[in-house]
Amino acid sequence: MMSPSNSNLTSSTAFLLYLAILLNVVSAHNFSKLFQCNWAPDHLVDEGDQIKLTLDTASGCGFGSKRKYLFGKISLEIKLVEGDSAGTVTAFYMSSDGPSHDELDFEFLGNLSGDPYLVQTNVYVNGTGDREQRHTLWFDPTTDFHTYTLLWNHYYVMFLVDGVPLRVFANKEEANVLYPKNQAMGIYGSLWNADDWATQGGMVKTNWSHAPFVSTFRSFKVDACEFSPENGTVIGKCSNVRQYHWDKSAMNGLSKHKSQQLKWVREKHLVYDYCEDTVRFPEPPKECLN
Repeated sequence: MMSPSNSNLTSSTAFLLYLAILLNVVSAHNFSKLFQCNWAPDHLVDEGDQIKLTLDTASGCGFGSKRKYLFGKISLEIKLVEGDSAGTVTAFYMSSDGPSHDELDFEFLGNLSGDPYLVQTNVYVNGTGDREQRHTLWFDPTTDFHTYTLLWNHYYVMFLVDGVPLRVFANKEEANVLYPKNQAMGIYGSLWNADDWATQGGMVKTNWSHAPFVSTFRSFKVDACEFSPENGTVIGKCSNVRQYHWDKSAMNGLSKHKSQQLKWVREKHLVYDYCEDTVRFPEPPKECLN
């Protein structure tokens, strides 16, 4: 049996660990704590615990984080545009600034009613993208909220949906493949019209009689290293980024369970992979080689 003194000590230790976790993870039910509207504020509705992005013939809209981050785990919940959303794109992504930027994209491509949503992911490194993958989802993303996560560490970038890995972009610098690791990125979300390409290659245009189109975001969680623009370094404990759980050596690779999930997603839901597009890439990109 544990003595009262040991019990108190254990409780105190547990509380300190819990407090440390809270200090490292910023969870915002209030949108304005972490973000601000950076495009068409009259089309963004802030309801405190969630926000609604709207798109009509006048404009779409978007938001961005007040800070930038270098490595971390970013997640939020989204409920996508319902019904006929053809031509619209809802996006959740991270990006640095400038033409030689790094960027990690979730883009949800609108559909005709009854057709599946397509989720396009992309990775830009030093201004070069063209690394698209497209998937269907195993649920209807318009009827309820689902969690979308970007996990970015020294080993890989992982795109997750409800905790299931959708895609992994591994660090293959040993094979002379560029990897995003030097540019701090902001966190962004947007809803916009892209009917020149978004649905069936642009063949299906936006039906504006269904406007306004609405996507809803909530439950923003940022467990990441904040970047200081003043001195060009990460702040505080992030000066030793490897101490974070998402960047420890144990994260160098997927668990057996995650590997099985990723295999299932590729077999059942992958509809396009740039690595297999021999028209665009007669010679496979280096990162596509095993």
